[in-house]
Amino acid sequence: MARIQSVRGMNDILPEDSKQWQYLEDVVRRLLGRYGYQEIRFPILEQTELFKRSIGEVTDIVEKEMYTFDDRNGDSLTLRPEGTASCVRACEQNGLLHNQQQRLWYAGPMFRHERPQKGRLRQFHQIGVETFGMTGPDIDAELIALTARLWKELGIADALTLELNSIGSSESRRRYKAALLEYLSGFKDELDEDSLRRLDTNPLRILDSKNPRTQELLVQAPVLSDYLDEVSRQHFDGLCARLDTVGISYKINTRLVRGLDYYGLTVFEWTTEKLGAQGTVCAGGRYDGLVEQLGGKATPAVGFAMGIERLVLLLDTLNALPAAIGQADIYIVAMGEAAELAGLKLAEDIREAVPHLRVQSHCGGGSFKSQFKKADKSGARLAIVIGEDEIAKGEVAVKPLRDAQAQQQMVALSDVVNLLKND
Repeated sequence: MARIQSVRGMNDILPEDSKQWQYLEDVVRRLLGRYGYQEIRFPILEQTELFKRSIGEVTDIVEKEMYTFDDRNGDSLTLRPEGTASCVRACEQNGLLHNQQQRLWYAGPMFRHERPQKGRLRQFHQIGVETFGMTGPDIDAELIALTARLWKELGIADALTLELNSIGSSESRRRYKAALLEYLSGFKDELDEDSLRRLDTNPLRILDSKNPRTQELLVQAPVLSDYLDEVSRQHFDGLCARLDTVGISYKINTRLVRGLDYYGLTVFEWTTEKLGAQGTVCAGGRYDGLVEQLGGKATPAVGFAMGIERLVLLLDTLNALPAAIGQADIYIVAMGEAAELAGLKLAEDIREAVPHLRVQSHCGGGSFKSQFKKADKSGARLAIVIGEDEIAKGEVAVKPLRDAQAQQQMVALSDVVNLLKND
């Protein structure tokens, strides 16, 4: 009988990899807490209409990439392809937006039916941050400052570049789209298939085309910044002034647009050249009209999402992951029934008294030699060895595993916990 394999593009995260994920998630979680953000969790499945109304029916995501099906009641359901729409739905449904400000974050899997490749999977994972109820560029700047601080704490700041743009108000975009459409219509014979389709649906999306000839044509195209209204311009200038004040470098990219229809005003991306084609690791912007678009009252909002797979890949590429992620601190080696019982109690006593230490007890028997091999493989810095002789004397051997200069010492069983407390 053939083995059952995982669904293509939906990968297992094995223990060795999950350590890296846990490290990243822990750093992000602590940082978000320091900035006053609270976690929100919402379902993986949503009504399909949520994404059609928010993302836009003529986007690639809705047209080609969503995992959509009818359930037994005939309702059309979709595995969430992104988190912002779900977060807005959850906040509106549960009364979190009326006359309130919210700073929220979430983490979890998203789903898109794309061609799987390195850093781009059909089940991928994101950490998202969404804020509601704040109109000025100050909250935009806070989100960007938060991400900049995250890169510093992860040790990858030098590998990332902040690209920034304003796509203005809906009226600014309407006027710009008309100008862009007029310009590109003169080159229909030279546009690629995707750009031709977008010409009739959303010309702005042509700006992020990866087709070399299309990019050549765009060099002489009208620039969105020339069509910004005064309010949009002031908002963007205010954001840039705040980033300058805190010393965050950025590159203004007048071709930068976001792939989802709900964005307006500020858009930004953090990109790297270390991952090849999948160079965007974090992206976001303002979406002041989305809450109203989904049936709520007009609510200013801005947020971002970062891809966990890509960030872990970048950390690994830059050797920025700590060597001791998930490794044990103490490994207890025991030989014989009495020693195993003593080792079991000692392990629990250490966990109780020194909870920050990671204690791993050997299980499954085996010789001292085989147990020491496993102790070494665990990454522990100390082995606590208990055998028949040690039981008879009421002591244990404490053996350093990582420091070649340190000596093994004999310690009374009753003194081990205090020794580790003071270590």
